[in-house]
Amino acid sequence: MFTDHSVESAPAASRRAMAATAERLGHLPAAIGRLAESPHLLDGFLKLSAMFEATTLDPLARETVILTIATRNECHLCVAMHTAKLTTMGASPGTIAALRDGGPLDDPRLAAIREFAVQVVERSGAVEPAALQAFLAHGYTTRNALEVVLGIGAYTMSTLANRLVDAPLDEWLEPFAWPGLSGSAAR
Repeated sequence: MFTDHSVESAPAASRRAMAATAERLGHLPAAIGRLAESPHLLDGFLKLSAMFEATTLDPLARETVILTIATRNECHLCVAMHTAKLTTMGASPGTIAALRDGGPLDDPRLAAIREFAVQVVERSGAVEPAALQAFLAHGYTTRNALEVVLGIGAYTMSTLANRLVDAPLDEWLEPFAWPGLSGSAAR
Protein backbone atom coordinates (compact mmCIF):
# COMPACT_ATOMS: atom_id res chain seq x y z
CA MET A 1 0.00 0.00 0.00
CA PHE A 2 2.85 2.43 0.80
CA THR A 3 5.21 3.40 -2.00
CA ASP A 4 8.86 2.35 -1.97
CA HIS A 5 10.18 5.80 -2.88
CA SER A 6 13.56 6.52 -4.33
CA VAL A 7 15.09 9.94 -3.83
CA GLU A 8 13.76 10.86 -7.27
CA SER A 9 10.18 9.63 -6.74
CA ALA A 10 9.72 10.93 -3.19
CA PRO A 11 7.85 14.08 -2.31
CA ALA A 12 10.21 17.02 -2.87
CA ALA A 13 10.31 17.84 0.85
CA SER A 14 11.65 14.34 1.66
CA ARG A 15 14.46 14.28 -0.87
CA ARG A 16 17.13 16.13 1.12
CA ALA A 17 16.68 13.89 4.18
CA MET A 18 16.68 10.77 2.00
CA ALA A 19 19.83 11.81 0.15
CA ALA A 20 21.61 12.66 3.41
CA THR A 21 20.61 9.31 4.91
CA ALA A 22 21.79 7.41 1.83
CA GLU A 23 25.09 9.29 1.88
CA ARG A 24 25.64 8.69 5.61
CA LEU A 25 24.78 4.97 5.46
CA GLY A 26 26.02 4.18 1.97
CA HIS A 27 22.56 2.97 0.96
CA LEU A 28 18.92 4.02 1.26
CA PRO A 29 17.09 1.81 3.75
CA ALA A 30 13.77 0.52 2.43
CA ALA A 31 11.96 1.90 5.48
CA ILE A 32 13.19 5.42 4.70
CA GLY A 33 11.75 5.04 1.21
CA ARG A 34 8.34 4.27 2.68
CA LEU A 35 8.47 6.86 5.47
CA ALA A 36 9.35 9.49 2.86
CA GLU A 37 5.66 9.59 1.95
CA SER A 38 5.39 12.01 4.89
CA PRO A 39 8.23 14.54 4.77
CA HIS A 40 7.27 15.77 8.23
CA LEU A 41 7.40 12.34 9.82
CA LEU A 42 10.67 11.46 8.11
CA ASP A 43 12.32 14.74 9.05
CA GLY A 44 10.90 14.60 12.57
CA PHE A 45 12.18 11.10 13.22
CA LEU A 46 15.63 11.81 11.80
CA LYS A 47 15.96 14.97 13.89
CA LEU A 48 14.66 13.35 17.08
CA SER A 49 16.89 10.31 16.70
CA ALA A 50 19.92 12.57 16.09
CA MET A 51 18.99 14.55 19.20
CA PHE A 52 18.74 11.33 21.21
CA GLU A 53 22.17 10.26 19.93
CA ALA A 54 23.56 13.57 21.25
CA THR A 55 22.25 13.11 24.80
CA THR A 56 24.46 12.50 27.81
CA LEU A 57 23.38 8.85 27.96
CA ASP A 58 26.16 6.49 26.92
CA PRO A 59 25.66 4.55 23.65
CA LEU A 60 24.80 1.26 25.35
CA ALA A 61 22.21 2.95 27.57
CA ARG A 62 20.64 4.60 24.49
CA GLU A 63 20.50 1.29 22.66
CA THR A 64 18.88 -0.28 25.73
CA VAL A 65 16.10 2.31 25.59
CA ILE A 66 15.70 1.81 21.84
CA LEU A 67 15.48 -1.99 22.04
CA THR A 68 13.11 -1.74 25.01
CA ILE A 69 10.71 0.27 22.84
CA ALA A 70 11.35 -1.78 19.69
CA THR A 71 10.58 -5.09 21.39
CA ARG A 72 7.63 -3.67 23.32
CA ASN A 73 6.13 -2.34 20.08
CA GLU A 74 7.14 -5.49 18.16
CA CYS A 75 9.01 -3.67 15.39
CA HIS A 76 10.99 -6.42 13.68
CA LEU A 77 12.94 -3.87 11.63
CA CYS A 78 14.01 -1.79 14.62
CA VAL A 79 15.04 -4.88 16.59
CA ALA A 80 17.18 -6.12 13.70
CA MET A 81 18.69 -2.70 13.01
CA HIS A 82 19.62 -2.04 16.61
CA THR A 83 20.87 -5.59 17.10
CA ALA A 84 23.25 -4.89 14.22
CA LYS A 85 24.29 -1.64 15.86
CA LEU A 86 24.91 -3.32 19.22
CA THR A 87 26.95 -6.01 17.48
CA THR A 88 29.05 -3.35 15.76
CA MET A 89 29.52 -1.61 19.11
CA GLY A 90 30.90 -4.84 20.57
CA ALA A 91 28.07 -5.49 23.03
CA SER A 92 28.18 -8.98 24.49
CA PRO A 93 25.96 -11.64 22.93
CA GLY A 94 24.32 -12.13 26.35
CA THR A 95 23.39 -8.47 26.59
CA ILE A 96 22.02 -8.45 23.06
CA ALA A 97 19.98 -11.62 23.67
CA ALA A 98 18.57 -10.25 26.94
CA LEU A 99 17.55 -7.00 25.25
CA ARG A 100 15.91 -8.87 22.36
CA ASP A 101 14.00 -11.39 24.47
CA GLY A 102 13.34 -9.36 27.62
CA GLY A 103 15.54 -11.59 29.74
CA PRO A 104 17.56 -10.45 32.74
CA LEU A 105 20.52 -8.18 32.06
CA ASP A 106 23.84 -8.90 33.76
CA ASP A 107 24.61 -5.18 33.94
CA PRO A 108 22.57 -3.59 36.76
CA ARG A 109 22.91 -0.15 35.18
CA LEU A 110 21.37 -1.34 31.90
CA ALA A 111 18.67 -3.21 33.82
CA ALA A 112 17.86 0.03 35.66
CA ILE A 113 17.47 2.10 32.49
CA ARG A 114 15.36 -0.61 30.85
CA GLU A 115 13.09 -0.81 33.91
CA PHE A 116 12.85 2.98 34.07
CA ALA A 117 11.89 3.19 30.37
CA VAL A 118 9.20 0.54 30.92
CA GLN A 119 7.87 2.47 33.92
CA VAL A 120 7.74 5.72 31.94
CA VAL A 121 5.74 4.04 29.17
CA GLU A 122 3.46 1.95 31.38
CA ARG A 123 2.67 4.86 33.71
CA SER A 124 2.45 7.48 30.95
CA GLY A 125 5.28 9.40 32.58
CA ALA A 126 3.78 9.37 36.08
CA VAL A 127 6.66 7.32 37.47
CA GLU A 128 6.52 6.62 41.19
CA PRO A 129 9.18 8.46 43.22
CA ALA A 130 10.68 5.10 44.25
CA ALA A 131 11.13 4.09 40.61
CA LEU A 132 12.86 7.38 39.82
CA GLN A 133 15.08 6.96 42.89
CA ALA A 134 15.99 3.42 41.80
CA PHE A 135 17.00 4.80 38.40
CA LEU A 136 19.05 7.62 39.97
CA ALA A 137 20.71 5.16 42.37
CA HIS A 138 22.47 3.57 39.38
CA GLY A 139 24.36 6.76 38.57
CA TYR A 140 21.80 8.29 36.23
CA THR A 141 20.67 11.89 36.60
CA THR A 142 17.37 13.72 36.35
CA ARG A 143 18.64 14.97 32.99
CA ASN A 144 19.06 11.35 31.92
CA ALA A 145 15.47 10.65 33.00
CA LEU A 146 14.23 13.28 30.57
CA GLU A 147 16.59 11.98 27.88
CA VAL A 148 14.95 8.57 28.27
CA VAL A 149 11.63 10.26 27.51
CA LEU A 150 13.18 11.74 24.34
CA GLY A 151 14.34 8.28 23.27
CA ILE A 152 10.95 6.77 23.99
CA GLY A 153 9.30 9.46 21.87
CA ALA A 154 11.69 9.12 18.94
CA TYR A 155 11.54 5.35 18.84
CA THR A 156 7.82 5.09 19.48
CA MET A 157 7.42 7.23 16.36
CA SER A 158 9.81 4.99 14.45
CA THR A 159 8.32 1.68 15.57
CA LEU A 160 4.73 2.71 14.94
CA ALA A 161 5.53 4.21 11.52
CA ASN A 162 7.60 1.18 10.46
CA ARG A 163 4.78 -1.15 11.43
CA LEU A 164 2.18 1.02 9.69
CA VAL A 165 4.09 1.07 6.40
CA ASP A 166 5.02 -2.63 6.74
CA ALA A 167 8.68 -1.69 6.42
CA PRO A 168 10.67 -4.53 4.89
CA LEU A 169 13.88 -5.86 6.36
CA ASP A 170 16.84 -4.80 4.23
CA GLU A 171 18.93 -7.75 3.06
CA TRP A 172 21.98 -6.74 5.11
CA LEU A 173 19.85 -6.96 8.28
CA GLU A 174 18.68 -10.54 7.69
CA PRO A 175 21.39 -12.04 9.95
CA PHE A 176 19.96 -9.91 12.78
CA ALA A 177 16.29 -10.76 12.16
CA TRP A 178 14.12 -11.11 15.21
CA PRO A 179 12.70 -14.64 15.15
CA GLY A 180 10.06 -13.85 17.78
CA LEU A 181 7.65 -12.63 15.14
CA SER A 182 7.13 -13.21 11.47
CA GLY A 183 5.02 -11.87 8.65
CA SER A 184 3.07 -8.65 8.66
CA ALA A 185 2.05 -9.18 12.29
CA ALA A 186 5.70 -8.47 13.15
CA ARG A 187 5.66 -5.15 11.43
